[in-house]
Amino acid sequence: MNFSTILKPLIIIVFFVALCMGVPLMLAIYYKEPAASESFLSVMVSTIVVCLILFYFLRHQQIRRIGIRESFVLVALCWFTISFISALPFYISGAIPDFSEAFFETVSGFSTTGATILTDIEVLPKSMLFWRSLTHWLGGMGIIVLAVAVLPLLGIGGLQLLKAEAPGPTVDKISPRISETAKTLWGIYIGLTVVEAMLLNFAGMSYFDAFTHAFSTIATGGFSPKNASVGAYHSAFIEWIVIVFMILAGMSFTLHYKIITGKARQIFKSTELRVYLVVTAVCSLLVAADLYYHKLYSLHGSVRQAMFQVSTILTTTGFATADYKQWPAFAQYIIFLLMFSGACSGSTSGGVKLIRIITLMKLAVNELKYLIHPKAIMTIFIDGNVVKKDMIYSISAFVFLYAVTVLTTACICALSGVSVLTSFTAALSTVGNIGPGFGRIGPVENYHFFADWVKWFLSVAMIMGRLEVFTVMVIFTRAFWKK
Repeated sequence: MNFSTILKPLIIIVFFVALCMGVPLMLAIYYKEPAASESFLSVMVSTIVVCLILFYFLRHQQIRRIGIRESFVLVALCWFTISFISALPFYISGAIPDFSEAFFETVSGFSTTGATILTDIEVLPKSMLFWRSLTHWLGGMGIIVLAVAVLPLLGIGGLQLLKAEAPGPTVDKISPRISETAKTLWGIYIGLTVVEAMLLNFAGMSYFDAFTHAFSTIATGGFSPKNASVGAYHSAFIEWIVIVFMILAGMSFTLHYKIITGKARQIFKSTELRVYLVVTAVCSLLVAADLYYHKLYSLHGSVRQAMFQVSTILTTTGFATADYKQWPAFAQYIIFLLMFSGACSGSTSGGVKLIRIITLMKLAVNELKYLIHPKAIMTIFIDGNVVKKDMIYSISAFVFLYAVTVLTTACICALSGVSVLTSFTAALSTVGNIGPGFGRIGPVENYHFFADWVKWFLSVAMIMGRLEVFTVMVIFTRAFWKK
């Protein structure tokens, strides 16, 4: 393990995050929020100075290729470091006076979980609310993906970093050059954000609300500057806009690239996309039928509420327009099942991802066929391509480790004295980067009641979920540290 190799990339990433604090700093000055402006300025300046000093001392260090081990350590260390530094403005300004809670809120932002400890969101300074949503946006596409576009300028390759950080079982290269792929992904990401923000502003939101909600939607995060989330606007138009962009954000960004390059017909060859759209449609219809049968909403209201809640849970966004805990049992059951899934690989959503579930389902069907035809040769195809055995083993191992992480996290929550339902769905929501759950963490509640030590553990769970478990777990294996 060559620790000196990871210092420069880490400094660059932290330096970039510190520069991003300049945006909420300007908002704090504009909105005349002295405590917020002082905290942003002090953290921003001190972080930049430290980064520049460290970079000066490392200026003669020879840049080496980042290996697999260094990539895992760098990615994990990066997420913890930027979360720690980014929590300081909340803590120093007094917006969140408990550092454990400030760190939890920031990790929830960068990991795009959307779980919050705030009991009254709207009392926070606007600059803090903007920073809170901006952490979503930065973490959504991934700080590392952005760094990959910059690191080649310093002679540092980025493929290993992208593999260690990017969501999904595979990393699709849009361009032969991985840095160009990263730039293209961020270009699409920015474009979708701006388009949604403009539409939300046209629908009646202020520019501030429009951009903060767009940050959270495209990042599939769920933070809102309103206590009642998207439901605070009581606008069907706004809700439909958010629904559409949540569904778009749950798609692989490789498919978005095909759309904008005139290859839209090719996207429906994607098995995962077809399953994603079918699951969204079928679950929405089932929930809508249940809501309409019990006369909770009109026909249009039932469809809208069903599509919103199905989309927000399936894509792990976590917005709310209604308290689904008050819905009929069948509708709640559908919402609960969706917490085990997640949207498409290569998207900003969390969870297991549909491609893994599809692969395991095909594997299960093949195993049933083996019982009847033990000498048959069975092959799994996805999008017309053979799924290799090593990928199937990797997916099986991931699902197992994911389940172990969820159960362990639930056990830790239960030790604090909360109910089994709250503990289990808190684990599902944090590891799956969903946000709301059931029990005491429903769509209108928060995580404030958990003890500080549980919040620290849940913070680690959120980062593990964002980095898809393997990246963090591999660091704690004995084989990882052997030469």
